[in-house]
Amino acid sequence: MESSEEPGAGSSVWEQLAPGVARRRLRYLDVTIGLVVGAEGVLLIDTGSTLREGAELRQQVRALTGREITHVVLTHGHFDHVFGTAAFPGAEVYGERSLDGYLRQERDAMRETAVRLGTDPREAAAAAESLVPPTRPVTGELELDLGERPVRLVHPGAGHTAHDLAVVVPGASISDPTVVFCGDLVEESGEPQADEDAVPGSWAATIDALLALGGETARYVPGHGAVVDARFLRAQRDALAERFGEPGDAEEGAETGAAGAATDPGDAAGGPGATA
Repeated sequence: MESSEEPGAGSSVWEQLAPGVARRRLRYLDVTIGLVVGAEGVLLIDTGSTLREGAELRQQVRALTGREITHVVLTHGHFDHVFGTAAFPGAEVYGERSLDGYLRQERDAMRETAVRLGTDPREAAAAAESLVPPTRPVTGELELDLGERPVRLVHPGAGHTAHDLAVVVPGASISDPTVVFCGDLVEESGEPQADEDAVPGSWAATIDALLALGGETARYVPGHGAVVDARFLRAQRDALAERFGEPGDAEEGAETGAAGAATDPGDAAGGPGATA
């Protein structure tokens, strides 16, 4: 997983975060893709914005590991995180239990959003037509064993969507950091986006839950942007609380989010998943 090229937005490099744990930042929308390799399984976190991106990721992972991807985890249902899933036939697909219904209901809206944000209409249509729902729904929490590599899938609460799913990878040894893939509950390359399917009033409390999962020394991987630490999460949590209300103000925060959605850059695109 090493290369002389610098990892960053749009790089083809997989940035190693811990032994057997890596991520890549895609050029389009700076989407994070995660990778966890065990003795018996290979897990991919999110699948990109098109079938072409998904196929490229599959080819890269095969070249890096010599193996096919066996598990796919979808952190939430926005098009830039799920439209490549059909490129991984045979893989078990994991998502929060309500993701299946969301994908079925919002398929057309996701396609329209993808096109408005610059995806080729034919690619968007093909991805929407072949959209893959989770084959393994996650209720609350689920532990996977990839072979000497346990991975926890956790719904820490609502925030960016009602079906956000985090991936917690404990260190393989006492000296290795825990890595937490946060999906779009955390964003580093821009302000967290609250579209019409967000649950803003619960978001700050969900960040608290992420911090409890990873602790002070974890490496937190946002859905977009550079890897961050616990200090960054606390600052983003405080900013979300100021923007939408403290935990417990979910109803008020939801009203604020709906009223303020027009200020989000992606709102001009309209529809669910207007931003990643």
